[in-house]
Amino acid sequence: MKKISVRLYHDDDFLLWNSFVEESKNATFLFHRTFMEYHSDRFDDCSLLIFEDEKLVALLPANRVGQRIFSHQGLTYGGLLFSQKVKLTLVIEIFKNILHFLNELKIEKINIKLIPAFYCDYFSDELEYCLYVANAQLIQVDSLATIDLKKPFSISKTRRESIHRGEKNNLKIVEESNFDLFWNTILIPNLHLKHTIQPVHTLEEITFLKNNFPENIRQFNVYHNNKIVAGTTVFISKNVAHPQYISGNNEKNELGSLDFLYHHLITNVFKKKAFFDFGISNENNGKSINEGLLFWKESFGASTVAQRFYEVSTANFKLFEHVLL
Repeated sequence: MKKISVRLYHDDDFLLWNSFVEESKNATFLFHRTFMEYHSDRFDDCSLLIFEDEKLVALLPANRVGQRIFSHQGLTYGGLLFSQKVKLTLVIEIFKNILHFLNELKIEKINIKLIPAFYCDYFSDELEYCLYVANAQLIQVDSLATIDLKKPFSISKTRRESIHRGEKNNLKIVEESNFDLFWNTILIPNLHLKHTIQPVHTLEEITFLKNNFPENIRQFNVYHNNKIVAGTTVFISKNVAHPQYISGNNEKNELGSLDFLYHHLITNVFKKKAFFDFGISNENNGKSINEGLLFWKESFGASTVAQRFYEVSTANFKLFEHVLL
């Protein structure tokens, strides 16, 4: 029988890690070490590599807080990353060994936020089955508003009227490589005014990420009479286009700027993608929903996809002893 071994990520694993991410059936560019490490000063990395004998068979992007690890608090989604050929029986052994390894490190709990299925190249629910066996507790559910671009979808009359308003106002959409104007003129002032917060990424960080992932991060600005009035920063993976930031000035409703922009993105720029993921409208750890924001997303034809968050005790590795008969 082949031996499963688990060890912590080290800096000299950089190329090995990234090569596996490139071939994984359920990974996106967010799991590339260059992306993960842009905010390494904020997180105590506790990522794991899992081997079957000498062969790398899985990765766990993770960070540590006290006696608990998370997969990964700096990423939108996480969980175990696998190769295309992995089988459930192997994943059961992998997860059992991960829990045992962490338990030996005196880590008591692991929190996992699963990657939504539509981001994956192939069916990848092996980890969710393992979480069930491990008596994991479901601690949060977020609702993603997502359009399946492979199927017909309907844009509401209200949205169509607003899109037409943008056309009448002669709005111009420009894709740009520079984030300064959107960040400093629209995004930062709006977030401060409405929520007293800053963007998750600083201007320097988003510029760094764009330079390293030019095909995966794109900026679109909307202009009216040569003045920026709205914009969006979109993260693009193989299957999904996902707006990371959306914001417009106080004339966005009168001008129809955001609706005009998103109609263009959905029906032109990203029409060949499998999915357009508006992301969550949740607050309060998933318990509440911003109804107005959700209505706006759904009026473009988006439907709900759940993203689940689990907590599991590492001592529950013992529950896997008799799973395979």
